[in-house]
Amino acid sequence: MLPPPFQDALVLAGPTASGKSSLALELADPLNAEIISMDSMSLYRGMDIGTAKPSRADRERVPHHLIDVLDPWKSASVAWWLKQAEAAVRDIASRGKLPLIVGGTPLYLKALVAGLFEGPPADPVIRSRLETEAASDPSVLHARLADVDPVSGTKLHPNDVRRIIRALEVYETTGKPISAWQQQWTQAAPSDDGISIVWLDVPRAKLHERIDRRVEAMFEEGWEAEVRQLRALPQPLSKEASQALGYKEWIAVMDGKLSRADAVRQIQARTRQFAKRQVTWFRHLPGCRPATPQLTRDLWHSRMRQTLREQ
Repeated sequence: MLPPPFQDALVLAGPTASGKSSLALELADPLNAEIISMDSMSLYRGMDIGTAKPSRADRERVPHHLIDVLDPWKSASVAWWLKQAEAAVRDIASRGKLPLIVGGTPLYLKALVAGLFEGPPADPVIRSRLETEAASDPSVLHARLADVDPVSGTKLHPNDVRRIIRALEVYETTGKPISAWQQQWTQAAPSDDGISIVWLDVPRAKLHERIDRRVEAMFEEGWEAEVRQLRALPQPLSKEASQALGYKEWIAVMDGKLSRADAVRQIQARTRQFAKRQVTWFRHLPGCRPATPQLTRDLWHSRMRQTLREQ
């Protein structure tokens, strides 16, 4: 069971392009549910096509929460999202509805299951110095992390500069590896029945095909115009928003550094890699059960019957 106030919620997770949104829309009515987005990029206004947000028609059909709640130059942390999700759950429950949490951001799901990792606060001086070093050669920081914290060094990809910097910052601040601090976070209790949280497990070849088609469709739907509008905003995208897949490649196209064909291929490849990382996270989260859409319907059938009885 999820911890309060999420104990009565259902969670539908999965990698990008796995079909979460369409299945959630199908299940929302029989579950008498409203949807809470668990997607770190759908928070931002103006980032619609590239983040594959539910359409306005879909949002009118079923109420969605935590979509279009921040300007793209603002930042959202896991702690911020969790607080907003708690408020949304209480609001939905107060109206006799079921909270259905849907998305693919693994850190958000881990926060739901295990709570937040309470580490030391940021040190802006140390962080600034490490960011300067990373700008020159990020591999040096990764090698340093592997020396002082082999667990984190093995877990973090050499290109995951943001988390490498955070891990080194924690070590320099406390003299204790971040992997040791995180032990409290990795010992989450599993769900009591394994049914509250499912993630859509799509065969890899099929998922890759869906990802490739989705990226091509995004290009046809006007993704370029969307990025141009974002680029014309009075303030630049925040560090968090700028991490959305594909936007970096589109800017390279606009700057004449990348062809559209190459951008499509690069975005498809990066998205496939991202989906692989998502799946790895979901497989290792306690109480998170892999499922097909039909198995999800079967697992939650009793909740649907309960809803029908109460209506």
